[in-house]
Amino acid sequence: MLTYENWTEPNQDFEVDETYKGALNVLKSVYDEYGEKIVYACSFGIEGIIMIDLISKVKEDAKIVFLDTDLHFKETYELIDKVKEKYPLLDIELKKPKLTLEEQAAEHGDKLWEREPNKCCNIRKIIPLNEALQGATAWISGLRREQSESRKHTNFINKDEKFKSIKICPLIHWTWKDVWRYAHKHSLPYNVLHDNGYPSIGCEPCTNPAFNADDMRSGRWTGQMKTECGLHQ
Repeated sequence: MLTYENWTEPNQDFEVDETYKGALNVLKSVYDEYGEKIVYACSFGIEGIIMIDLISKVKEDAKIVFLDTDLHFKETYELIDKVKEKYPLLDIELKKPKLTLEEQAAEHGDKLWEREPNKCCNIRKIIPLNEALQGATAWISGLRREQSESRKHTNFINKDEKFKSIKICPLIHWTWKDVWRYAHKHSLPYNVLHDNGYPSIGCEPCTNPAFNADDMRSGRWTGQMKTECGLHQ
């Protein structure tokens, strides 16, 4: 089993087929290899919905973790309920940070996300994911190479220095059109905010409609010189 500790550059010769662009082949391989030792960290954006549908074909009771910051749009929580109904066997956990919003405000000041967004992301996303990955050898992410400059060199299987883990990214070859074509073809539920100019959806205070059609993350942390929460850096 490939682990962070015994990492060697893996053979990434997965067939990139026309239908799944290699994603289903990758998922079958990693669930065979890691079994219960792999977790999917899902943001419930449209890529996440595609990933959930594909994972359900491979392991219908897979572990899915959503980092519940208590700051997400109501539409996101409504979508999670729909996904639970559609895929009842999936083990979906809403992982919360140790600090409530009230406790965070008392300790670090009100609206930390406006003053120190990196610290807020660390408290409400990075630390909780690190906790969720305890006991897991690998985790799955819905990153696509097309999404941003910082993601264009992502491989199917990656050594993750931040979380000292193996990071699996099955959708690296999917385009935005591929994602939506699949979602519509299979009548998958998705966050209605995608229909209102939000290609990338995170916490409500830090997410606006994209203002640059060529940068799908341009609506995240507007004016903050920040485009990543830190999970993928």
